[in-house]
Amino acid sequence: MRQHARFKARYPDCVLFFRMGDFYEMFDEDAVLAHEVLGIALTQRTAGIPMAGVPHHAVETYLRKIIDAGYRVAVCEQIQDPSAATGVVDRAVTRLLTPGTLVDEPLLDEGRTNLVAAIEFLDKGAAPPAVLATVELSTGSFVLYQLPGDRVLDEVARVSPSELLYEEPPDGVTPPQVEAIRTAVDCAVTARPAWTFRRRDAVECLCDHYGVATLAGFGIADNDAVGAAGAVLRYLLDTQSPQGGVCGDRLGHLSPPRLETTERYVTIDAVSMRNLEIERTIHTGSRAGSLLAIFGSCRTAMGKRLLRQWLCFPLRNLEAIASRQRAVAALCDDRSFAGELAHRLGTVQDVARIAGRVSMDRATPRDLVALGRSVGQIPTLVSALDTSESFSTLRGRLGELAPSLGALAEMISAQCVDQPPAHLREGGLFADGFDRLLDEARALEHDSTTWLTRYRKRLIQETNISSLKVGYNKVFGYFIEITHTHADKILPAFHRTQTLKNAQRYTTDELKIFQEKITTARTQAIEREKVLFGKLRHAAAQRAHQLAAYADVVGELDVLACFGEVAHRHRYVCPRLVDEPLLDIRQGRHPVLDRTLAERFVPNDVVLGNADEGSTATLALITGPNMAGKSTYIRQVALIVLLAHAGSFVPAASATIGLADRIFTRIGATDELHAGRSTFMVEMSEAANILHHATDRSVVILDEIGRGTSTLDGLSLAWAITEALARRRCLTLFATHYHELTALADRRPDVRNLHVAVREWGEKIIFLYRILPGRTDRSYGIHVARIAGLPAPTIARASELLETLAVQTEPVDPSSTAATDAQLGLFADQ
Repeated sequence: MRQHARFKARYPDCVLFFRMGDFYEMFDEDAVLAHEVLGIALTQRTAGIPMAGVPHHAVETYLRKIIDAGYRVAVCEQIQDPSAATGVVDRAVTRLLTPGTLVDEPLLDEGRTNLVAAIEFLDKGAAPPAVLATVELSTGSFVLYQLPGDRVLDEVARVSPSELLYEEPPDGVTPPQVEAIRTAVDCAVTARPAWTFRRRDAVECLCDHYGVATLAGFGIADNDAVGAAGAVLRYLLDTQSPQGGVCGDRLGHLSPPRLETTERYVTIDAVSMRNLEIERTIHTGSRAGSLLAIFGSCRTAMGKRLLRQWLCFPLRNLEAIASRQRAVAALCDDRSFAGELAHRLGTVQDVARIAGRVSMDRATPRDLVALGRSVGQIPTLVSALDTSESFSTLRGRLGELAPSLGALAEMISAQCVDQPPAHLREGGLFADGFDRLLDEARALEHDSTTWLTRYRKRLIQETNISSLKVGYNKVFGYFIEITHTHADKILPAFHRTQTLKNAQRYTTDELKIFQEKITTARTQAIEREKVLFGKLRHAAAQRAHQLAAYADVVGELDVLACFGEVAHRHRYVCPRLVDEPLLDIRQGRHPVLDRTLAERFVPNDVVLGNADEGSTATLALITGPNMAGKSTYIRQVALIVLLAHAGSFVPAASATIGLADRIFTRIGATDELHAGRSTFMVEMSEAANILHHATDRSVVILDEIGRGTSTLDGLSLAWAITEALARRRCLTLFATHYHELTALADRRPDVRNLHVAVREWGEKIIFLYRILPGRTDRSYGIHVARIAGLPAPTIARASELLETLAVQTEPVDPSSTAATDAQLGLFADQ
């Protein structure tokens, strides 16, 4: 317990998993916490000391659960054979596990990146700009971002780190900006000493690790992100050498820090990420039903992670988008090629993370064999890509990697068995025949009888004693037994060990060596395999950056193959991207609902800003009943725009889409009580963000504005917001029940009206889900309430009241002097 107390004092902010025999035990407050989080039994070591434990063979399951709950873990292992210990077994903390520093396969989701990030705010204002340094320890990627003050939270949410490091303030209170990120992103936050962010210390840390004299070669020598980069690297050095030793090559797989500019991508804020359900649905929070879920045909872990990156970071460069489109088109046109590529990709394991584990000395025998098989696919991938010019760049990148990684694949294939063990504790990874020492150890272990038979025959030939025996007992070990009759034939190499009534027993130096070998053969074989494994791991670790490059190529091929598969199966078309602000989508479909409803889904057109099609309007007001499809329609337009910029084909008959800089959404009614913001306040904040940042290259979708306040206040705000967006010429779709707004289309050529078609049948309405030109003057709210099951008397009373209540508009010409007194003429009670 004193030993446990020393380790706990060294790692007070961690749950200490303390190895004791076949269990990892936790004591005191750790035991109580484990009982609550893991649901394991709470007992006592001695009176008054709570204890809880988990079996060692199932520890990874419990580690993942407690880390997912946001806790840090220190794993304390027995580093001494208990049979060799005198007193307490030697122990050491061998792993520090935090939400952002996981590398072992059971602890990770193969389809999600697991990032640790360090953020540094560059001034003390209310919305200061910041720099962000992110590392995925499991793959070695190291990326830096510069974030404008008004986009810090949105960009951090888009990057989605699992753990965020920040400079600990003098008062120890978490900064409000960090608290806001923790709430929005749902990530763990960790305070770090201020000196780790200091530029001088950061430069020293980075230069020491990469073995350079200056950071100029990385292009970040004068960049503000250096402090955050040094802080995150220092954190990894601390957590990966918990005993205070030197990490050495354990972080050798980290790529040099690369500065990423967010201007390369279409900006999608955190609100829009949520409203468009890119990663998970709003109501269930699950992946099923999200945009990501419909692209479920990625065959590799690298592809699954990159798919999320491409959908959350759509491109803004026309040539880069066109390059992806050409590849997708080639896959759609040549299904034989697509099938062959998909088959080859399906045999590639998670090379990126295996390479990370190899470099960090966490790889298993199965990891190495999977790595060899995966890189062994390079020649077949190159051959498959030879048939398409659209993949020439990726084929060239693979060709450059082939010599080095091909040699590694041959090395692993030649040395390892096809069915490797899960670990090296019992050996069995390396094949027979390539290592003399290993073969000899195994031969002694498995073929000792054969050796003894051969040895006896040789001795009989040398001594001419046919009755000579070779045997074994526990006291004297291996022996040669010769009767007294042949005592005169004893060889000089024989040494007497025992005298019997009718015989003498002897040994020889050769037999002693054999005995020593055979008694330790199994241990020697396992130790030899460990040496060979270390050499093979080192050979793979030396190629860590080539392996990362190969993983990148495979990920790109996989996402492109996925895009091609979805486009072919679901009748997607290649959108035409143009460098002007317009939308012309014909027979567009919602990507997710099109999959679930199939032929029942009703496609619709949208034309904004396209003078060639007779529509110069950039803003469309959409009116119609609840449940008629307005929200689906505007969301599908935003999703089609997003997919087009990601390089995917889109669900439509045809599409011409102007290059966008941002996608904005204002959808739904939610409050943020924890932040003291009402539903209306949230709505206005989102609208304010749009009005401050939208440009004529932005796509904006609005689903109701002004609902959380009085009718006249809400209508006034909706009117003013509509005019502001129309003047800015954002490509805007505004679904509203304020029918008064439709009058704007009569006096503004940049506004047009659309409505959702319905058919009345007695007191019932039939939703046609068709978006047509023109306006409607009814919302059919009472009909929808009837469908929802409101009691009949309530419905009847509402119908009576509807006949007596109405609000209408008398719009004011903004250019007239009366505009200053718009409140007098905008509304009139009727």
